[in-house]
Amino acid sequence: MSFIGATGRNFAAGMSGGVAYILDEKGDFATRCNTEMVGLETLDDASEIAELKQLITNHQQLTNSKKAEKVLANWQENIAKFVKVMPRDYKRVLEALKEAIDSGLSGDDALNAAFEANSQDVARVGGS
Repeated sequence: MSFIGATGRNFAAGMSGGVAYILDEKGDFATRCNTEMVGLETLDDASEIAELKQLITNHQQLTNSKKAEKVLANWQENIAKFVKVMPRDYKRVLEALKEAIDSGLSGDDALNAAFEANSQDVARVGGS
């Protein structure tokens, strides 16, 4: 999900899965985000940046959003203003899944290994 408008207070309260991309034009999003279960990250992965741009492009084409049009027109300047909201538990599962796949597992075996690794991690369930 991506937001290119302002968010309310307590954003991400209870967020345990998925990723949100927030355009933080004023640089104050962290003051409105509940970071109990999530971390705030910068976007530095080229494929992730391209995917976000495509999401906003699709939104603009489907809705004729003037805001999305402005964001895309100044993409290089705006990309640095996006904040990635990543649930900690979800991130651990994704990392464990990548490790399982890298070790040669696939499909359900890789998913099972990732969930098992996460269930054994003492930092899970909103921890550090």
